[in-house]
Amino acid sequence: MKLIFLKQSLSFIIIALVMQYTYSQTLETQIDSIITIVFNDKEGPGGVFLVAKHGKPIYKKAFGKANMELGVNMTPENVFQIGSMTKQFTSLGILMLQEQNKLDVNDAIVKYIPDYPNGEHITIHHLLTHTSGIKDFTKMKSIMSIARKDLTPKELVDFFKDEPIDFQPGEKFAYNNSGYVVLGYIIELVSGTTYEEFIEQNIFKAIGMNDSRYANDREIVKNRAYGYHNRGAFTNKMYVSLSIPYASGSLMSTVDDMLKWQEAINNNLLVSQSTIDKVFSKNTLNNGEQFTYGYGWHLKNIDEVPTREHGGSIFGFKSMGVYVPSLDIYVVGFSNCDCNSPTITTKNIAKLMIDTFKKN
Repeated sequence: MKLIFLKQSLSFIIIALVMQYTYSQTLETQIDSIITIVFNDKEGPGGVFLVAKHGKPIYKKAFGKANMELGVNMTPENVFQIGSMTKQFTSLGILMLQEQNKLDVNDAIVKYIPDYPNGEHITIHHLLTHTSGIKDFTKMKSIMSIARKDLTPKELVDFFKDEPIDFQPGEKFAYNNSGYVVLGYIIELVSGTTYEEFIEQNIFKAIGMNDSRYANDREIVKNRAYGYHNRGAFTNKMYVSLSIPYASGSLMSTVDDMLKWQEAINNNLLVSQSTIDKVFSKNTLNNGEQFTYGYGWHLKNIDEVPTREHGGSIFGFKSMGVYVPSLDIYVVGFSNCDCNSPTITTKNIAKLMIDTFKKN
């Protein structure tokens, strides 16, 4: 009798393991097929994708080359410039200072930058939510005159601050890199340290993001993925001083470190839950109209399931991250060619994960 029971138990365990293996293989195959629609050139630039459930990676793979000239394959440990995903870190930096009572998001920026035009009407909240109306310096025709210059944050702010405003603060939502440059400058003025040092000490080191840093094209960066353009043929990325994207887009990271970042947010390791609630609250314009941006994240949905999203684009690189709070699913993708955007790919993987886990 015992022998029969043991055989039945072993059979059940084997069947369960086979089913689990088949399921994981099927999910892996499905994710592979989504990614290789775009990231299918084994000899060209590639990317890295990570999918996590409950904070644990269930998929992590690299595609293509990290360095085309040397024929170096991409690995999941490669370090990428993440472009505007930097804004998440700038936002949390501001809110960490608010929790220390060193600033308030309702403060007018003239409190910190006395000579800022119209600064008495523009608040930190306006900067965080892209509703300030100040000119986006990346859209100015004169941007190339400073693109290769190493500017101080004050010099960069001075470059655009006297431009006519596009609209009155709070009147519209218009994605704006200048606002996050000003936020970075305010972090420096309030903290008494550089933006780079503030993020390094208070975020990266605090939560163990050991492979993340302020980007630098001159220093040796272990496991760096090199950036490329494709304008009829692949070329190395154009040189731009990384003092220019600054607090709006100058950080580097890995997919594993970005998962640590997501987990730090989920577990209130840097700011309180009440602050996190504010970060992920939709905001309203002066006329009461609601828009789908919090503080550093787009607040959208996939198949009516709420998501928190943000991408990035900087010379030679693109990035995208999607978090699904209700299912605790995080998907992040990096590309080392600005010709291959991971945005649709990452969203399609998130959709697959939603469809898969909503059924279970």
